Amino acid sequence: MKRLLYLLCLIPSLYVSQKPKLVVGIVVDQMCYEYLYRFQPHYGDGGFKKLMHHGISCANTLYNYVPTVTGPGHASIYTGTTPANHGIVGNEWYDRKNQTMVNCVFDPTVQSVGALSEKGKASPHRLETYTITDQLKLTYPASKVFSMSIKDRGAILPGGHLSDGSYWLDASSGTFISSSYYAPALPDWLVAFNQSNHAQRYFRSWELLHAKSAYINSTDDSPYEKRINNKPSPTFPYEFTKENWLNYFTVTPSANTLLTDLALATLEKENLGKDQHTDMLCISYSTPDIVGHTFGPYSMEIEDLYARLDLELTRLFTYISKNIGDRESLIFLTADHAVVPVPQQLVDLRLPGGYFDLSEVLKQLKLKQMETFGTSLIAYHSDMNLYWNIPAIDSLKYSLSEVNQHAISFLSTFPEIKAICTKEELLGSQQSDPWKGMIQRGFQPHRNGDLVFILKPGYLGIEDGDPFAHQGTTHGSCYNYDTHVPLLWYGNGLKPKTIYRNIDIPDIAATLVHFLEIQRTGGMTGKPIVEVLRR
Repeated sequence: MKRLLYLLCLIPSLYVSQKPKLVVGIVVDQMCYEYLYRFQPHYGDGGFKKLMHHGISCANTLYNYVPTVTGPGHASIYTGTTPANHGIVGNEWYDRKNQTMVNCVFDPTVQSVGALSEKGKASPHRLETYTITDQLKLTYPASKVFSMSIKDRGAILPGGHLSDGSYWLDASSGTFISSSYYAPALPDWLVAFNQSNHAQRYFRSWELLHAKSAYINSTDDSPYEKRINNKPSPTFPYEFTKENWLNYFTVTPSANTLLTDLALATLEKENLGKDQHTDMLCISYSTPDIVGHTFGPYSMEIEDLYARLDLELTRLFTYISKNIGDRESLIFLTADHAVVPVPQQLVDLRLPGGYFDLSEVLKQLKLKQMETFGTSLIAYHSDMNLYWNIPAIDSLKYSLSEVNQHAISFLSTFPEIKAICTKEELLGSQQSDPWKGMIQRGFQPHRNGDLVFILKPGYLGIEDGDPFAHQGTTHGSCYNYDTHVPLLWYGNGLKPKTIYRNIDIPDIAATLVHFLEIQRTGGMTGKPIVEVLRR
C-alpha cells in the first residue's frame, strides 16, 4: 500500500505539461553545417557541444529555395514558409512602381527610436504573412516576444509584427535602437544598457584566442582574404584606435559579446520565462556573416570567431539553465544560410568555379536587343533578375514571349549559367527540375524579375570587373554549400538523437507550433519534425 501511494504521488510529475516557459531561437548568420565539427576542437562543453551531445541534431537541414540570403532566411525560419509566400525575396529588390531598389525592412513611415540617424526607419511591413512569434502573441497576448541582432532585418523579421521589442545596432553610435513601429521610446533598462554597455566599452584589438598552431587553418596571410583597417595583410592581431573602432566593431568578436550582453539583460529585465505564459527570445548573431564575407570560410579569422562565439553561447546557456531551467526552456539553433568557398581558391585548386561578369554580359545583351528591337529593354537588373521595360515592349508591338526567348537564346551561350526561368514558367505548374523548383519557391511575381537565371556551382556573379572579387566571398545560391545549415534542439525534456533525413527550413516553425500549442500560421507550408516532438 505504501509503495502504491508513492507511485500515485509520482503520477502528476510524470504528466506535467511539456509546454516550455521560454523558447530561445538562435540564428547564426552564415554558418555551414560542417562548422559544428570542423571547429569542434575549440568548443567547450557548454556551448555548441551542449546542444550537439545532449540535444537533437537535424543533420540534413536544407534551404529549399533561392536566394539564400539573410532577409529571406530569417523570414522563412519564423514564418514556416518560403519567399514565394512570405514575400521577402531578397535583402532588397527592385520596386517596379517607384522604379527604385527597396530594402526588405526599410519603412519611411516610421521613425528611429534611440538614434538620431535614420537606421531605425524599419519595420516588418513588407512581410506578407505572419510569424510563429506573431501567432504566439495572437493566441496568448500575455506571452512576451523580444528579438535582437546586429542587423535590422535579423531582429525585425524574427520578431514579426507583434514583437514587444525588436532591437538592432546603430553602428554610427554603437548603441541598440528600435523603431516607432514598436514603441515611441526605448525601455528605461535599454537606455541604461546603452549608456553602460556602449560598443566603445569593448575597444580592444582582435587577437587569437589560442596559439596559432592550434588552428586548423594555420595559414594566416591568405591571398583570398580582404584587408581591413588599412592593414597591408589580413593577419592577426588586428589593432584599432579609439577613433576608428566603431568602423570595424561589427567585424570583430566583440559584437557577438555585446549582443549576448543584450540578450542576458533582456532575459533579466523583462522577466522572460518566469510565469505560466511561454515567452520567446529571438537572437541573430550577424558578425559571422560579416567576417565570412571578408575572410572566407577557410580563414583563421572565421575559425577564431567561432571559437569565441562558443564562449558567448556558453554564457547564454548557463544563464538559462540556472534561472529558467533546462526542462522549462527550449532552445533551437540554426543559420539563415551558409557560404560558398572563395571562388578564386577553387580556381587555384583546379576545382569547378570562378567568376561571371554580370555587367559585361548585360552590356552585350543590351547591344543584342538594340540590334533586334531597336532599343534596350532592360529596366533594371538585380541578383540575376532581369526586369523588362514593359511599356517600351508594348509600344514597340512586341510580345513578352519574343523578348524572353531572345534573351534566353543569348544567355544560353554562356556555359556558366545553369538554368533560366521566365515569370510565366515560374507562375505555372510545379517545376520538376530541382534547380528551377528552388527558383520557383523563392519567386514572387510583384517583386522578382521577368527573367531569372542561376549560375553553376562554385561561380559568383560580379559587377564591373571588381578587382577585389578574388578576396572574400558571398552566398545566395541553390547549392549545398549555401543551403546546408545546422539545426539543433535542446531542453524541454528532449532526449539526445541525430536525425539524418532531409528537413526543410520551413519545418522549424511547423515544429514550434506543437511546442507552443498554437495554430499553424497563415502561410505556413512546413511540416513538423515528428522525431523532435516524440518524447
